[in-house]
Amino acid sequence: MSGLVDALAIVAVAALVISRQFRARRLDTDRRWWVLPVILAVVALRGPGLLDAHHRTGSAVLLGAELVLGLATGAGWAWTTRIWTEPDGAVWTKSTRAGIAVWLGGIVLRVGLFAIGAALGVHQGSSAVLLALAAALLVRSAVLVGRTRVLAPAGAVAAAYGDDRSRPAWKERV
Repeated sequence: MSGLVDALAIVAVAALVISRQFRARRLDTDRRWWVLPVILAVVALRGPGLLDAHHRTGSAVLLGAELVLGLATGAGWAWTTRIWTEPDGAVWTKSTRAGIAVWLGGIVLRVGLFAIGAALGVHQGSSAVLLALAAALLVRSAVLVGRTRVLAPAGAVAAAYGDDRSRPAWKERV
C-alpha cells in the first residue's frame, strides 16, 4: 500500500477502536479478538519500507523501539480499562481517563521516536506505526480476555473462610 493509504488506515482504525473503547460495551470473550491485529500486522509486513535500505541497523532499532512502545501502550491501556460483570454474567468494559493518558503518552513517545529517526536521517514508513498499532491491539485484547477469566458474576456468592465448617445448633434457654 502507499504511504497515504497506510496513514489513512492507521487513523481510521485508531479512531474506530479508541472511540468504541470509551463507551461501555459488552465484551465477548468467545469471539476472535486477535483477528484485527493479525490483519493489521499482515498489511504492515507486506508493505515496502519497513526498514530503511540505507540505514538498516538504525531503522531496525527504531522499529524495535516502536514495537516495544506499542506493546507497552496496549498493556497500559488494558490495565486502565474498567471491567465489571452484570448479574446475568455478561462482562462489560470501558476505558478510563487513565487510558486517555496512556494513549497520549504513547503518541508523544512515537513522535519522539520519529524525531530521533529524522535527526539520524533514517526513513520511517507508516508500516512501523501500523505494526505497533497491531501489537498494541493484540496485547490489549489478550490482557482484557485474561482479566475477564478471573471475574465471577456479580450475583455469585463467594465462599468465605469457615463456610465449610458446621456450626453448632443454638440451645434455647428457658
